[in-house]
Amino acid sequence: MKEITAEHFAERLARGAAHAKEADLDALLVAPGPDLAYFADYLPPVTERLTMLVIPSEGEPMMVVPVLERDSAAATRAAGAFRLVTWADGEDEHAPLIDQLWSGGRYGISDSAWAMHLLALQRELPDVRFRAFSDVLPMLRAVKGADEIDRLAAAGAAADATFEDILSVSFAGRTEREVAADLDRLLREHGHSQVDFTIVGSGPNGANPHHEAGDRLIQQGDMVVLDFGGLMDGYGSDTTRTVHVGEPTDEEHEVFEVVKRAQQAAFDAVAVGVPLQDIDRAARAVIAEAGYGQYFVHRVGHGIGTTTHEPPYLVEGEEQPVVAGMCFSLEPGIYLPGRFGVRIEDIVVAADDGAHRLNNTSRELHIVR
Repeated sequence: MKEITAEHFAERLARGAAHAKEADLDALLVAPGPDLAYFADYLPPVTERLTMLVIPSEGEPMMVVPVLERDSAAATRAAGAFRLVTWADGEDEHAPLIDQLWSGGRYGISDSAWAMHLLALQRELPDVRFRAFSDVLPMLRAVKGADEIDRLAAAGAAADATFEDILSVSFAGRTEREVAADLDRLLREHGHSQVDFTIVGSGPNGANPHHEAGDRLIQQGDMVVLDFGGLMDGYGSDTTRTVHVGEPTDEEHEVFEVVKRAQQAAFDAVAVGVPLQDIDRAARAVIAEAGYGQYFVHRVGHGIGTTTHEPPYLVEGEEQPVVAGMCFSLEPGIYLPGRFGVRIEDIVVAADDGAHRLNNTSRELHIVR
């Protein structure tokens, strides 16, 4: 796996400046969160103190940080690519940032920026226009470099290893919460530093796509949806497999096969230049034709990178075309209220020759005990 170096962050800052210029923005204001980690290799403590990276469309980037956090900010791999400006408790924390902005300017700002800081800037600069990244630059981090794809592939492989291991544990007679704890432990054993979710939806709970694992005892005859992921080396994993405790009924098998065909249809639809909504449509058409259209209740996929959910979103109305280097989930599902649910999810990367899966465990219906 290639190391992410200072040069990578310098290139990202340069791309950010180019995106700002193309969007007719004077600068990007990057708050703590995934955007700051991406551009500055920095995740400061989550407090009320102001930290903000400024990426001008022309000129040198700078980052405003509390003086007590200067050493941490200066120790990142990206630190040499921008100027550090500090402020101390008791001083006006917004003054160093306001000095970098100008009357009548247009600025993109991270969605994760705290309202208290944005409102303070608006009070001091009432004729400045601020635009959320999700509004003006929704695809800012959507296209991944080779270094990022390597890390997403490694995270996907770790999630695959977790699934292979979970197949050997007992399901029947144990609670969803206990199986979720196994998933959490296994993800960490396989290299994850952070586990974001471990959905275990058994029987009727599987019909809730975002079911929180609870105290329901998993029973013989249950379909069980397993959706899990987190961060490894700063990049996300997210995969879903559906298993069955004992032999499935004919109906359960039929529903599973419909979802599997829909996921394959979505995969086959991925091509550079294809509108993202067409991938959703490809999966949805398979499910609708089989008579289950009303039971597919969410988009077919979302982007993944330094967070497990980020642009692009594969949903009706999204006409943004696929670009080589985009990484996103393909996760169609059917959810029969009060009965069971089925979902199959892989992360894929778009390339000039189509899609490549970053999850490679079997997509067949696994029988567990």
